[in-house]
Amino acid sequence: MDYVELRVQAPHELADILVAELAEVGYNTFEDNDEGFCAYIDEDQFASDDVAEIMARYQGQGELQFDHRIITRQNWNAEWEKNFEALVIADRVSVRAPFHPARPDLAHEIVIMPRMSFGTGHHDTTALMITNQLDVDHQGKRVLDMGCGTGILAVMAVHLGASYVLAVDVEPWTAENAADNARENNVQDTVEARLGDITALEGEELFDLILANINRNVLLDDMPAYARYLKPGGPILFSGFYEEDLAQIRAAAEQAGFRYESHRVQNHWVSAIFRQPA
Repeated sequence: MDYVELRVQAPHELADILVAELAEVGYNTFEDNDEGFCAYIDEDQFASDDVAEIMARYQGQGELQFDHRIITRQNWNAEWEKNFEALVIADRVSVRAPFHPARPDLAHEIVIMPRMSFGTGHHDTTALMITNQLDVDHQGKRVLDMGCGTGILAVMAVHLGASYVLAVDVEPWTAENAADNARENNVQDTVEARLGDITALEGEELFDLILANINRNVLLDDMPAYARYLKPGGPILFSGFYEEDLAQIRAAAEQAGFRYESHRVQNHWVSAIFRQPA
């Protein structure tokens, strides 16, 4: 399967809105850059009319340009190797590719080969989730990572002491990538990567902790299922939505029985912590 890369030049405040709009029509991977962002979608799901309609709605609200190109799967590694930079999250976590130098001075180091999967730590939601993970007890916990992308949150969970992590994603290459990254970080015996959506959890034991960095609509749709699969007293960490969506996420979470604890904001994106009552 080949992919379409949509390159969008737009001011930051408009770029945030466009990312949300494109996510609604199937774009599932986004990368920020100095001029705007890139969005990715399977070639067979790409519809130029959808893009044109979205962009037309926001013309005149700032300088806006866009174009697209096809990226073959075999060329993806060259693309991310060219653009992927090492980073540090919360002054404690190093996220790097295999070709970057190690950072033994930091408490945690995660090696990621992103390929087409979302979640390198460069996006605000991933960085926010990792920062929130640092504040949550993972020791000996059974953890669910829904919408796992590269598996970076699953790897982080093992670093923080998780005894088992189930990493689930709907995209075949993403599940493969998460498994590869688990091996790259020597946590393959603790992380299980599984292809599927929320229905892939049928028959599973309850989890002590759930990580869900997806998007607003999926979070809202699956909220009752998260409540069914989380043990009493267990925390659930959400991200993948904007600050203006927090009220809606909170309302749905509280309706499902979760109790709000806290949230962080970075560039209008949010990661929130809720908890299942004991």
